[in-house]
Amino acid sequence: MQRSGSGRWVLAATILGSSMAFIDGTVVNIALPVLQTSLRATVSQAQWVVEAYSLFLSSLVLVGGALADRLGRRRIFLAGAGIFAASSLACGLAVGIRTIVIARSAQGIGAALLVPSSLAILGASFAPADRGRAVGTWSSLTAIATAIGPALGGWLVQAVSWRAVFLLNLPIAAAVVMIAVRHVPETHSPSAGALDWTGALLATLGLGSLVFGLIEEPGRGWTDALVVATIAGGVAALAAFVAVEGRGAHPMVPPALFRIRAFTAANLLTLFLYAALSASLFFLPFDLIQARGYSASAAGAAILPLVLLMFLLSRWAGALADRLGARLPLTVGPAVAAAGFLLLGVLSREASYAKSVLPALCVLGLGMAITVAPLTATVLNAVDRDDEGSASGINNAVARVAALLAIAVFGVVATVVFNRSLDRRLDAAAISPATRQALAPERSKLGAMRPPAGAGEAEARAVESAVKSSFGSALRVVYLCSAGLALLAAACGALGIGPKAAAASPPRKTV
Repeated sequence: MQRSGSGRWVLAATILGSSMAFIDGTVVNIALPVLQTSLRATVSQAQWVVEAYSLFLSSLVLVGGALADRLGRRRIFLAGAGIFAASSLACGLAVGIRTIVIARSAQGIGAALLVPSSLAILGASFAPADRGRAVGTWSSLTAIATAIGPALGGWLVQAVSWRAVFLLNLPIAAAVVMIAVRHVPETHSPSAGALDWTGALLATLGLGSLVFGLIEEPGRGWTDALVVATIAGGVAALAAFVAVEGRGAHPMVPPALFRIRAFTAANLLTLFLYAALSASLFFLPFDLIQARGYSASAAGAAILPLVLLMFLLSRWAGALADRLGARLPLTVGPAVAAAGFLLLGVLSREASYAKSVLPALCVLGLGMAITVAPLTATVLNAVDRDDEGSASGINNAVARVAALLAIAVFGVVATVVFNRSLDRRLDAAAISPATRQALAPERSKLGAMRPPAGAGEAEARAVESAVKSSFGSALRVVYLCSAGLALLAAACGALGIGPKAAAASPPRKTV
């Protein structure tokens, strides 16, 4: 059992370390529209800034936890912090978008080591009587850090630079390393099994190839040999991953867990709902900054009510679920979230924040708050006590994979809708063939597209209006598709969760 002083230092190290990864998931999205303009990047390149991080985090987070158990939790925690800091520095100093994408890949690897090892350190450092309070403190404070992420990111982008969003991690990482070296004890798990490197490699190759093909498709087309090859290769690698996990002695995703109806339903719900949330939150900063004209700081502050509602209402929602069972909140919550996505799509972009974005985000935040606590509890309560670690890790990975795939797929959808809408509007405005030809290379920037230098004043205004309206149409389809996915999640809750499923569980947090 930790002495009180030592325990506080352990909490400080794990909270700061995890917060770097959690904050990065919110602040980078706010910086993307400004980063895109600054580096003259396409939307597909902006997607890779997010996708590269998510790819390695989702593929390796389960391996990261297993490595911590085998090689030492503090050692892996420190390795994750070091990799995260070095890659953050590379992002902050980058002069091109490709460098950022490569560095973000390394950040994902660092996060995959950092986050699971932080929870493992807490579990090993506190006696059972104190563990729940320690994990609850960790969960609450990292949630607060995540909540302030959008506003902080928007302020940094506007007051300093988009580079400050990445460089912010350096002093935090320095504090993490100093505290961990001096105050965090090294622990191992004597029962840790063999590492599933084959499964991790196949998952990374499969997801990476599939996402690469989907992101490249808008620029190359479905008949392009590279697009066809990478998508087919990704599907084949994921099929091989399923086969390997079914035969492996120590699979990172035990197939037997998916024979449990409630566990499978809860993970399908996670897949649909987090796909909807991730796609919408990826495009929302572009909507606010490029379509609605918000500043970066205003866009960051605009998203704050969503995260705050999820944080403030989660305890209430968990207590309500304890009384009513899990099925009702896991049906109602995603349905309410669907209404929030719908409002984002149908409310006028010309209306004020209080009449458009705010009500939509409040409804969405309420729906997510109703869902998150009973969803985590259902995943854990569906399996035996010995399988809770695997079940929690799988559910976290499913949420990450949902985000990874959704951003790639919705990028294709948004590009198709944007181009079709833009063609109709350019035809209606009688834009000259020369101007249209000059616009062609700019189409991949979507809302950041600008009239060519040679266009006349009237034609430039017409192009700007066409781009803005077409981008609004693309965003509307993204939000409406997100609403459909949320309704599928509600159906999973209604049909897959038993009416008497328990909702109580120890405090946990989704990575």
